[in-house]
Amino acid sequence: MSPETAYDYIIVGAGSAGCVLANRLTASGRHSVLLLEAGPRDRDPWIHVPLGYGKLFTKSSVNWRYNSEPEPELNGRQVYSPRGKVLGGSSSINGLVYIRGQREDFDAWGLPGWGFDDLLPYFKRSEDQSRGADAWHGVGGPQAVSDLPDRHELCDAFIAAAGEIGIPRNDDFNGSTQEGAGYYQATTRNGRRSSTATGYLRPAERRPNLTVITGALATRVLFEGTRGVGVEYRQGDTLRQARAAREVLLAAGAFNSPQLLQLSGVASRELLAAHGLPIVAELPGVGDDLQDHFYVRTVWRCTRPITFNDDMASWQRKLAVGLKYLLARRGPLTVSAGYAGAFARTRPELTRPDVQFYFINFSASKAGERLHPFSAFTCSMCPLRPQARGSVRIRSADPGEAPAIRYNFLSTEDDRSTAVAGLKLLRRLVRSTAMRHYVAAEELPGEHVQSDADWLAFCKEAGGTVYHPVATCRMGTDARAVTDPRLRVRGISGVRVVDASIMPTVVSGNINAAVIAVAEKGADLVLEDAAP
Repeated sequence: MSPETAYDYIIVGAGSAGCVLANRLTASGRHSVLLLEAGPRDRDPWIHVPLGYGKLFTKSSVNWRYNSEPEPELNGRQVYSPRGKVLGGSSSINGLVYIRGQREDFDAWGLPGWGFDDLLPYFKRSEDQSRGADAWHGVGGPQAVSDLPDRHELCDAFIAAAGEIGIPRNDDFNGSTQEGAGYYQATTRNGRRSSTATGYLRPAERRPNLTVITGALATRVLFEGTRGVGVEYRQGDTLRQARAAREVLLAAGAFNSPQLLQLSGVASRELLAAHGLPIVAELPGVGDDLQDHFYVRTVWRCTRPITFNDDMASWQRKLAVGLKYLLARRGPLTVSAGYAGAFARTRPELTRPDVQFYFINFSASKAGERLHPFSAFTCSMCPLRPQARGSVRIRSADPGEAPAIRYNFLSTEDDRSTAVAGLKLLRRLVRSTAMRHYVAAEELPGEHVQSDADWLAFCKEAGGTVYHPVATCRMGTDARAVTDPRLRVRGISGVRVVDASIMPTVVSGNINAAVIAVAEKGADLVLEDAAP
């Protein structure tokens, strides 16, 4: 065991939230901060190319590469669950789509200080919006948000087709309303990824009061009684300890933050006893309430060779794509995981969208795999407000063993019916006049899928996650909540959780923007409590 080193704050996890915390807590120069990251520095060149996320999807050097337990409603399949293991965390390997969610998501949390009007200033503070500042957007923040540099005729057709079936055009999903169809914005600047590592951490690393250690796997929080006083971590074969004079801040994400609390003796008595771990505080909600967006892809053969599949089919077009990116930072390599998309209502009586569509001008059998050898595009759907809840549990006392992840996708009737209705609406959109002449055939699921039972069977056979896990250290005021509205872990002191795991429910859309806003507010809460 190496000698202890002391800091004011220790942050576990240099991901979307951890990099924000590291920046904000060191800005005054008054506090010393240690940032621990299990993965490496973000030197892999594909991290910084927007479409490079496909190269990182299964890359173990920067990705935890988790799998769920067999899912009962998905024919017993395990669901692949990538998470960033690198500076920037999942913001360094994600699909870059920038969506905040709906006002009603945050207001429904029902917690003081966490409504949409409370969080809007944090969204704006974080942003450097390429369109400029207005009532909804900010400029000058660390997180770049930009329009994709190129339009595409397939995306234009998708948006026009949405209009034909009553989904209005919307050029700003993060403005006054989310509903509608349009182009996505992305966390990019000048054709390169803007992760929290590049936006928040790089400037902070110039400060002498921040220490960043990579390759450091946190093994447990150190306690004196029920007060967190430090972190034990493993670097290579060496076990080290660091002391926190003020607080330990867990920012390891919806899988690893509850895992670390459980390894540290903060969990249900039964779980700790099963793995021979001493109990520090009985908190049975740790690892409960996992929520994520279910996701299903449909693939359509295209009548013309205008897709990215076609660009990758010949060395001449590959060369042109590469040169266009290198010389002008334009072209297919600048595209995020959603090129165009829509937020829609599956039933007219609903007051707000309940499904999200993603359109992308390429296709593959699975995410991250080789593109199909034929012209094709992908249209995907996810229900926005699932009811299903899952869990995250340690499998053993070994910090290096992946936790057991259970999503329980499609375990409620509402989740099943919304998924089916969303896919039927998506098929109707693609078959509308504006897109019809681009469609040679429905490759997936195919014409044989017609009834609601057929669609549900397709969901069970082909659906998975869109990688938005939340709520495993749920914030609340009830007896099973893990964190209070100031993000302090209940039943102990000196430890907070500041990441996606504190969200009571998943927001309506991609979660990275909301995680950054949570961390911005979390940093303010920490600094308020540290003030004399």
